[in-house]
Amino acid sequence: MYKQIATNKRNTILIMIFFVALISIIGGIFAFSFHDAWIAAWVFFVSLGYAIIQYFASASLAVAMTGAKEIQKKDYPVYYNIVENLSLFAGLPMPKVCVIDDPAPNAFATGRDPKHSVVAVTTGLLDILNKSELEAVVAHELSHIKNYDIRVSMIAFGLVCVIGFIADLGLRMSYYGSDEDRSPVGSIMLLVTAIFAPLIASLAQFAVSREREYLADMSAVSITRYPEGMISALRKIAEHSRPMRRQNAAAESLYFANPLKKNSISRLFSTHPSFERRIERLENAKNNF
Repeated sequence: MYKQIATNKRNTILIMIFFVALISIIGGIFAFSFHDAWIAAWVFFVSLGYAIIQYFASASLAVAMTGAKEIQKKDYPVYYNIVENLSLFAGLPMPKVCVIDDPAPNAFATGRDPKHSVVAVTTGLLDILNKSELEAVVAHELSHIKNYDIRVSMIAFGLVCVIGFIADLGLRMSYYGSDEDRSPVGSIMLLVTAIFAPLIASLAQFAVSREREYLADMSAVSITRYPEGMISALRKIAEHSRPMRRQNAAAESLYFANPLKKNSISRLFSTHPSFERRIERLENAKNNF
């Protein structure tokens, strides 16, 4: 557990270095394209400032983007009590408890650290799971909080948004900028960057996501001491799986299950392992709990 926490804290730094380097490269391409070195400096410092703001604001942004609403114990007493009891058992501060009005069964956790964390589930999840299954899913999300997975996901989420914004800006500049102000070669580089930078950013997000889902499943069972609850929850969610109403690729890695519309491309680059693989790992490890 402590090794996983240390790894995630190190990954946070590595991800930030990767994105700063990527942003610097994009800024250099902008500068080359428009023959203005100040553009590179402007892109770098604005992006750095945006990244710092994202560090403190990403959790609120993620909650707003997903439509999650904070609740009190009287609103969903069973769900709230499960979060409260499992947080106490796991030695975590009580996170903010939210619900998303969406029939797709899903959940997520976010925040920059356990003291500033959020747990959210959809109404669809609450409708189909029994108490032991809901405990398993909540324990999974609390494991992400305890392991500092939420910090890695939040930083990746925020910086993918930055890259997307810069790439979109580059695309617009390549279309609407004056031909006299830019290099033909630079224009081509700008277009290529605008297309491929978000893909590279998403791949970096993908690289740190799949293994953490397996670890969170195992950690959840260590909290609940009931592997059948997690296995049953995964089977039910797989059976009732559907895209969420509010879809955003940048927030995909936050969720318990892939919230996006399924196609061959989304499966290839999904930040989540398949339900079958997750269930298989739990079945193989059942006797170890």
